[in-house]
Formats: sequence, structure tokens, C-alpha cells
Amino acid sequence: MLPMILPIGALLAGIALLLLGSGLLSTTIALRGSLEGFSDTTLGLIGSTYFLGFFLGTFIAPQLIRRMGHIRAFAFFGAAVASCILLHALIVEAVFWMVLRVITGVGLVGFYAVIESWLNDQTAPERRGQVFAIYMVVNLAALAGAQQLLRLGSAAAFTLFAVAAIFVCASLLPVTMTRFPQPQIGARPRLDLRLIRRAAPAALVGALSSGLSMGAFWSLTPVYGERIGLDAAGIAALMTSAIVGGALLQWPMGRLSDAGDRRLALGIAAVGAVLAGLAVAAFGHIEHVPLAGLFLFGGMAFAVYPIVVAHLVDHLHQDEILAGNTGVLFLHGVGAALGPLVAGTLMDGLGAVALPLHLGLAFVPLALFTLSLYRNTRDEIVDAPAHFTPMMRTSATVLEMVSADDTTTTAAGAHSGDDAAAAGPGPARTGAPLSPPPSSAPTTGTAESQAAG
Repeated sequence: MLPMILPIGALLAGIALLLLGSGLLSTTIALRGSLEGFSDTTLGLIGSTYFLGFFLGTFIAPQLIRRMGHIRAFAFFGAAVASCILLHALIVEAVFWMVLRVITGVGLVGFYAVIESWLNDQTAPERRGQVFAIYMVVNLAALAGAQQLLRLGSAAAFTLFAVAAIFVCASLLPVTMTRFPQPQIGARPRLDLRLIRRAAPAALVGALSSGLSMGAFWSLTPVYGERIGLDAAGIAALMTSAIVGGALLQWPMGRLSDAGDRRLALGIAAVGAVLAGLAVAAFGHIEHVPLAGLFLFGGMAFAVYPIVVAHLVDHLHQDEILAGNTGVLFLHGVGAALGPLVAGTLMDGLGAVALPLHLGLAFVPLALFTLSLYRNTRDEIVDAPAHFTPMMRTSATVLEMVSADDTTTTAAGAHSGDDAAAAGPGPARTGAPLSPPPSSAPTTGTAESQAAG
């Protein structure tokens, strides 16, 4: 394991430091906005603008990387995100924060695209699954660790914003000093939602439901924790509980997904998320119930996106997979941009209880639709079944990391797990075609831009 990690240690260190900063920022913004008297609708809209930026970044960031080269683009995104973090503390105004969140979302997609394309390029095809698993463990560990940084100070002070900006700046150090040759960013395929609707309608509903719920979770759960009387340590524990649940329970959900009809697995995950959300809404006033409920919610809800991707891949031919995955990213992004606004508006009218209600009820359409399909239709797989791979929604580039090689088909799943453990028996297929051969250009932005064309 160590010989595999050392060559890419700089990239893993960079993403870990970045997520410590950005994860802390997301929670701090929600808490600071609440302390400043922002309405829940406004806080939800601030969360929505971040995911709007994340969505726009999937189109903007690759163009900027091609223009600048990987290292300069990474430094550019880092400067933009760090500046935005500090500006949140200096100018506390809701509309201004919305603009900053859009810029931050674009910048973070750029970070992901740089790191993931580099990891994909620097890893031998037969080891991409293992590196992908390590990468996702780093992602989830950093996001969980970021919540514990809330203990360093109050959201009303400058300290947490400064710490978040320091981590983002520090993430530039290991990456900008690397001597890796810079890879190319592949062309973005044409978006075709009709392809998803025709091939796997359950994937379409699943991507939207997951986005609606998870966008609200990341944006407003700290506000929910504050509303029910938790202090900074309690809010940190609440967020960490859901993230840890999402990391641990994806393993059994992945095995269930690979063992039979993925529509049943999607239905079970959706029902579990609904029940967990309703339990927290009904009994959240009882000590430890929010922690346990969000642990279960995280385990079920985090599993939906990777099952959606694996289910979609089951129903596409090889030349359609990248376009299909692009559509899933689009639908999840739309849902994530709408979710915080809807949940925030509900919280203004119903109070804190509205958030767990929203988190759970967002999965009701998926539960009803998938279980109905499972009972009434037969699931016919194209070619060979895919394998579930636990993952979170980052950038489109990450899907290339689960490709094994050019000729042997492998797992295509969809933020932590080991391919060998998560994979079921039988042949598998790639989640996305491999990227073009790496450029032999030297590590300069000009050379890379010319090579990328």
C-alpha cells in the first residue's frame, strides 16, 4: 500500500488540506449567517448558490485548466477560494455571500478536476481502483475532520475563517511543487438526458432525489444543530456522524447492489433515508437521536449516487457511458442547487424540524418509483453488469479513475471503499472511457495548453 501512496502523496495531501478548509467553511458560513440573523430561506439560498457554482464549474473549470495548465490553474483556484473565504468575514452581507459562494463552487470543481486528472494520469490502469478507494477515504476523512475544527473558536469571530483560508493556501504547497507531467483534460460529451430516461429512468429520479437531499444536508445541517440547542462540539459531532455513516454503510449497500436488481437496492436505500429523516424529525428532541438518525441517513443517502451510476452503466453501451455519466452529474447538480433553497424556505415556516423532513421526503419519489419498477418490470442489463464502487459527487474526471485498462472491462460505480471488497462476481464494465494518452509536454502551462489544443 505504501509504495502505491508515496508517488501520489503530494496530490492526496493537497486534496486533504483543501477539504479541511472548504469543509470547515461550509459549516462556519451556515452558523455565522444564523448568528447574523439571516432567515432560513436566505441561508438556504446561500447554500444553493454554492451548488450553482459547483454546477457551473463543471463547464467552466476544464476550459480554464486547458488555458492555464494544471499547476497555474490550481494556484488560480486556490487564490480565488482563499480570497472568498476571508471576504466572508470582512463583508457580512447575504447577497455578497451568494456571489462568493458561486465563485467558491467553481473554484472547488477546478481543484477536483486538477487533482483527479493528475491521479488518473499518474496511476497504472490496473491500480486505478485501489487509488480511487484511497482517494475517497481521504475525501471523507478530511470532511469529517473539518467538522472538528469548529472547536477552535466561535463562528462569530474571525478565527474559523482564517483557519479555513490557511488550509486552502496550504493545499497549494504540495501540488505546485510537484514535477509530474501535466495531463490533458478530455472533451466534455454532449448532454443527452433522453438517453438516461430511455435507458434507466430510475437513475434519472435517483440523481435528482440525491441532489435535492444532499445539497440541503451540506448547507443547512449546522443550522439545524444550532436550532435544537447544540454547541459547536455537538454540531461537529452531528456532521461527523452522518459522514462516518456514509463511509461505513456504503459497503453493505454496495454488496446488496451487486448481488441483485439495483432498483431494489435503490429502493431500500431511499426507504432507509426516508425513515431516518422522519425519525430525526419526530424524535430529534431526545438526546442522541439526531446523532443516530443522521448516521443511518448518511449511510443510506450517500449510497444512492454510486448505485445510480452503477445502475445507469448497466444499461448503456460502452460508447454511451461518458455521456450518461455527464447527465447524472447534471441532474444531481440541479437537485443540489434547488435543495437548500427549498429546505430553507420550509424551515422558515415550520422550524428546525423541516430540515430532517426534507432530507427524508426528498427520497420518497425514488422509493416509490424504484420499488414499483422492481415489482412490475424486469431489469435487463446491457452487455455485462457493472460493479458498485463507493464515491461522492466531485468532478466528471473521477469516473475515469475506476477504469482498469483499454481492453479489459472493469467496475463502474460511482465520495470510500476497496474495489475488491465492493465488487461482486462476474464481468464488469468501465464507468467511463479512458482519457487520451498523457501528454509528454513539460510541466509548463504553455506546453500543456498547446498539447491539450
